Amino acid sequence: MPPERIDIAPGLNISRVITGLWQVADQERQAGALDRDKASDALLAYIDGGFDTFDMADHYGSAELIAGTARARQLASTPEMPGLYFTKWCPEPHQCTREAVRAGIGERAERLQVERIDLLQLHWWSFHYPGYLDVMDELDRMREEGRIAHVGVTNFDTDHLHVLLSEGYGIVSNQVSASLIDRRAFGDMTELCLKHNVKLLAYGTLAGGFLSERWLGRPEPDEIADWSKMKYKRFIDAAGGWRAFQALLAALDGIARRHGISIANIATRWVLDQPAVGAVIIGARITERDHREGNSALFSFQLDDEDRALIDEATDGLEPIPGDCGSEYRKPPFLTASGDLSDHLDSLPKLYERVAVPGRSDRWRIGSGSEWEPVCGFSRGLRQGNRILISGTTATHGAGRAVCAGDVRGQTVYILDKIAASIASLGGSLEDVVRTRIYMRDCSRWEEASRVHGRYLGDVLPANTLIEISDLVGDYDVEIEAEAIVAEA
Repeated sequence: MPPERIDIAPGLNISRVITGLWQVADQERQAGALDRDKASDALLAYIDGGFDTFDMADHYGSAELIAGTARARQLASTPEMPGLYFTKWCPEPHQCTREAVRAGIGERAERLQVERIDLLQLHWWSFHYPGYLDVMDELDRMREEGRIAHVGVTNFDTDHLHVLLSEGYGIVSNQVSASLIDRRAFGDMTELCLKHNVKLLAYGTLAGGFLSERWLGRPEPDEIADWSKMKYKRFIDAAGGWRAFQALLAALDGIARRHGISIANIATRWVLDQPAVGAVIIGARITERDHREGNSALFSFQLDDEDRALIDEATDGLEPIPGDCGSEYRKPPFLTASGDLSDHLDSLPKLYERVAVPGRSDRWRIGSGSEWEPVCGFSRGLRQGNRILISGTTATHGAGRAVCAGDVRGQTVYILDKIAASIASLGGSLEDVVRTRIYMRDCSRWEEASRVHGRYLGDVLPANTLIEISDLVGDYDVEIEAEAIVAEA
């Protein structure tokens, strides 16, 4: 049965099952580069079955090259059906200049053998580095030039997607982990996406293959060889462990038997039915296994009220995965479905350079580069002994750009990222914060700032003071300062 289709943006009509190529990296890690013609044969077979939408990234081994070969062959035989090829750019934090962005996107287009990329999705490793806004500026320009048809993001949490939307970027999709085990995307993220017509592209819907008959009644595995299962086993552990997972599998098996389909179909259909989900991404080990027949069964049935009630009862036994979408990419151990962080970049450097204060052996400072710091005689941050003080911080990006003007939530997100980066540059972390002060133009909007503060510091619980300042300078509605005490001087 052909897959359902959906318009996720004007002119972008896609299969609701996207074939994900992240496992190419794992296959090639084990056995070397795949034969490109043989691998592209597999993609062409998916297109013949109506599954014409593919997802890959700059670090999925030779996936882009395979896709480029498949597209060229398809154009030669059936030019009206070339397929859709989505990719991601996952730059290091310093790769935010105009030249770096154009080189990165140019490489993606060259490997895909296209003049215009159907959907370019940005992944950003750490929001302590505000360069993602510079990258988005350049992606928008390339979209206007016709080099990119549509821009999406991947693994952005709700607050930072909010920042991008508040800044007016034309985001059409956010690719995030979402499944019956990992339901982080189905609360605030869904609400934001519905408000702004952003579609969720859900991966991990089968938890790396754990949501299948293969694991029903099986003992908990002692060792796991592939990256994808390493990641999703951690999710199972966080959701309550193997026993709770087996209870979920048993419930899904009962529903699957009633419909005459698989556990995987039930788990995937449930995700597809969530209101902000545009499509699911199901991984393929191309040249090894073909999932077209199983994927087609997704569209042969619908979950009824009884099915949903049984699923709700089973998921009540699971614990919520902590954090927001993408948190696993920004906190150790950084295990992703295609390798840990060390497979993508060596390290995350500090945003600001720490320098010693002349004549003071116990004092270090960081500066933001603002022209006012030397004129007015202050530092972005100062460390004396084990005490770190961060000056009043506004949502200023680059040379005086006020981020999210008029948007208290967006400005608070940007500010707390900058404060976190400042503290890290002086040898501490947000976990070391003991005091914050929030200055606001209008304290009637206190809740917008306070909720963001809680998401960043709710586990730390610093002392806090909120003060109304009737005339903050410029387009700033919020200013925050912080103090931290680290364990050692």
